Amino acid sequence: MPGRFHALANEFAPPMDDACPNTTPACLQRHADLARRRRFVAVLNLSVYLLLLVWLGSILRHGGWSAPDLLIFIAFAIAAPWSVLGVCNALLGFWLLHWHPDGLSQVAPFAQVDHSTRPLQSRTAMLLTIRNEEPSRAFARLRAIKASVDATREGSAFEWFVLSDTSDSGVAELEEKSFAAWREEAKTGAKFLHYRRRINNIGYKAGNIRDFCESFGARFEFMIPLDADSLMDGETILRLVRIGETYPRIGILQSLVVGAPSASAFARIFQFGMRAGMRTYTMGATWWAADCGPFWGHNALVRVAPFAAHCVLPKLEGDRHILSHDQIEAVLMRRAGFEVRVLPVECGSYEDNPPNLLEFIRRDLRWCQGNLQYSKLLTMPRLFPMSRFQLFWAISMFAGLPAWTLIIALVALMPIFGEDLSVFPATSTALLYILFLVFYLAPKIAGFLDIAMTPNGTTRYGGTKRFAVGALVEILFSFLIGAVTTLNTSLFMIGLPFGRTVGWNGQTRDAKALSWSMAARGLWPQLVFGMIVFALGAAFAPNLLLWSLPLTLGYLLAIPLAKASASPRLGVWLARAGICETPEGVAEPAIFKTLRRTEEPASDPRIPALQSRSYLGANP
Repeated sequence: MPGRFHALANEFAPPMDDACPNTTPACLQRHADLARRRRFVAVLNLSVYLLLLVWLGSILRHGGWSAPDLLIFIAFAIAAPWSVLGVCNALLGFWLLHWHPDGLSQVAPFAQVDHSTRPLQSRTAMLLTIRNEEPSRAFARLRAIKASVDATREGSAFEWFVLSDTSDSGVAELEEKSFAAWREEAKTGAKFLHYRRRINNIGYKAGNIRDFCESFGARFEFMIPLDADSLMDGETILRLVRIGETYPRIGILQSLVVGAPSASAFARIFQFGMRAGMRTYTMGATWWAADCGPFWGHNALVRVAPFAAHCVLPKLEGDRHILSHDQIEAVLMRRAGFEVRVLPVECGSYEDNPPNLLEFIRRDLRWCQGNLQYSKLLTMPRLFPMSRFQLFWAISMFAGLPAWTLIIALVALMPIFGEDLSVFPATSTALLYILFLVFYLAPKIAGFLDIAMTPNGTTRYGGTKRFAVGALVEILFSFLIGAVTTLNTSLFMIGLPFGRTVGWNGQTRDAKALSWSMAARGLWPQLVFGMIVFALGAAFAPNLLLWSLPLTLGYLLAIPLAKASASPRLGVWLARAGICETPEGVAEPAIFKTLRRTEEPASDPRIPALQSRSYLGANP
C-alpha cells in the first residue's frame, strides 16, 4: 500500500535541497537559526538542572551519605528534568508574548497566511474516529462542525467520515441509526457523508485511520482526524487548510486544543488552569521545536499522501500494536521531509476534559502505557535529533513520576532508618523546597501573568476578581490531584512488567455524580499511602509533615475530592459564581450554540455503564 502513495507524496513541491537548501523543508526558517535556539535551550536547561543537583547534594551530604540520601538524590535526578523544561518553556513563551516585538512570527511564520477570502483549492476529509462512544453525543459534535464549515460557503471542499471501531453491537446499532438519520436530513448532501465500521479493532485508532487511507485517501489532499469529543469551528478549519495549501511541505499542522465548557466541577477547574498555562508553554516549546513539533492525534491538519506513504507504524515485540500513535507519526512525517508544526494561538479548536478524577486517571494511564512504548522505538533509523528528543520527552513525562513518589516515601521513612533530619541545613532545604514548588507551578503562574498583562485579558475570564479567585482555587486543586495521579501512575508502572494494562474503550465525557463506593474502589491506595506518610510524619517529624502538605494532603483527601469535584451541583454553583470561568463561558462562540441545537439526550441507558467499566486499568 505505501508504494502507491510515494509518488503522490512528493509531487507537491520540488526537493527542498534545490529550493531552500539551508532552511526547513517549507522554507520557513533557517537551520542555523533553529540550531542556535536549541543550543540555547539545552544549555539553559542543563545549567539549571545541574545547579539543582549540586544544591541538593550540598544538603544531603551533611551527616554523611546514607542509602536513603543516595536514593533521594538519584530519584530527584530522574524526576527534575521535566519540571526544569516546563519552567524554561513557560518563561520563553512569556518573553515571546510580552517582550518580543513579533513573537508569533518567530514561532509560527506560517501563521500570517491570508485565510479570509481565497477559495479552497483542495479536498479535505473530516474523520470522526469512535469506539463504544455515546452515538448521539459524538454525531451532534460532527454535525455542528459540518454546519460551521458549511456556513463558510466552502463546504463542498469537505467530505465527512465516521470511522467506527465499536465492538458493542447495541452501540453499533445506535451509530447506524444516527448516521441514517443524518443522511436523510442532509438529502442532496448525503453523498458527502460516509459511515464505516470495522469488525476487528486492528491497530486501534491508528489502524482505523490507516484503513481510511488505503480505502479513500487518494481522493484527498488533507484529512483532519477528530475524537468523539472534538469540536472545531469552520473558520479554524479553513485557516488550517489554507496554511496547508500555501506550504506544501507542512505535513502535519496541529491546532492548539482547549477545553470546552463543562457542567463538571472537576473539568471546569482543571481546564481553567490548563487554558491559562497552555499559551505561554506552547509558545515557548514551539519556538525551539519548530519543524519537529508534536502531534496530538486530533484537531490537526494532516497531509494524506505523505502520511499514507511514510507514517506506517512499526510493530512492537510480539507483533503488538503501538497505542500512542500520534508522536510516532509525527517523527515519521518529519523523517520523510515534511514539517510538523503547531499553530500556538487560541482558535476555535476544542475538546472535552475528563468530568471526574477517576476518568482523568484512566486517561493518564492510557497515555502512560502508550508513551512508555516509545522506549522501544528510540533507535529507529534516520530520525532527526529533535524528533528523537520528542520521543524521549514523551517517555520522561511519566518516567519521572515514580521518582517523586519514591522521594516522598523515603523522606517519611528516613527517621526509621536512623537519619537525623536536624543535621540538614534548614534554610537551604526550605529554599530548595519552595523553589521546587515554584517550578511545579511555573507554567500556570506564567499563564496567569500572561492573561493579567494582556489588554482585557481578565475580562475574557469573567473579571479580575473572579479570575484571581479561580487562580487560587486551581492552584490548590492542582496540588491535590497531583498527589493522586502521581501515586496512581507509579503503581500502574510497577504493574506493567507483570502484564497490567488499561483498556481503550469509550470514555465517560459528561458530568455525573460519583458514588462514595466507586471513589473508594479507585482511590483507596492513596488513602492508605497517605495514612502511612502522615503517621510516620506525626510520630517522627511533625514540622516536616506540615511543610509537606502541598505534596501529601491530596493522598488523604483523594476520595472526598473525587466525590465532591464530580458533583454536578458544585459545577452549577461554580458557573453561577463565575469561578474558574473560561472565555467560552463568558462569550459563547457560535459553534457551541450550534451544538446545543443538535445535541440530544443519551440514546441508550446502557452506554454510561459501558463507558465507566474498569476505571483504573484491568486487563482489557
